Amino acid sequence: MEKRKAIYPGSFDPVTNGHLDLIKSALSIFDEVIVVVAKNFGKNTLFTVKERVALIQKAVAGLKGVSVDSLDGLTVNYAVEKRAKTIIRGLRATSDFDYEFQMALTNRKLCKRVETIFLMPSESHFYLSSKLIKEIAVLGGNISEFVPPHVAVRLQEKLSRF
Repeated sequence: MEKRKAIYPGSFDPVTNGHLDLIKSALSIFDEVIVVVAKNFGKNTLFTVKERVALIQKAVAGLKGVSVDSLDGLTVNYAVEKRAKTIIRGLRATSDFDYEFQMALTNRKLCKRVETIFLMPSESHFYLSSKLIKEIAVLGGNISEFVPPHVAVRLQEKLSRF
């Protein structure tokens, strides 16, 4: 029997406990989840793609069925290449919905064989975003409950250079 495989693309700058929550939820549905760090041309990222991949790899090290990769092209093409039939996207609030729905419909138009599903993080992580966590860190706030410990350390190191 063919494994149920999904990809979870995002910028993950940095990976948060909300992202990890979605990965764990996806593992309850899929046999394999590939977390894909996308080079997002519309975002100014703090961490390089290589750094983000390393941070996620450490964060998911104990999760069976999860791998981490990066991509520099269309998500649907990557999904086809990896034989994944599903793209996972997270929804936190209604403000996410318009953008995510537009992207899902565009991906469907590009490749009908790949479907998008939306997952919501648990209530304890619903409000988290990488952008918000970076803002809190820049202003000297405690981010330890929002990100894995190694991510908090790397974020503080990175921000101390500014």
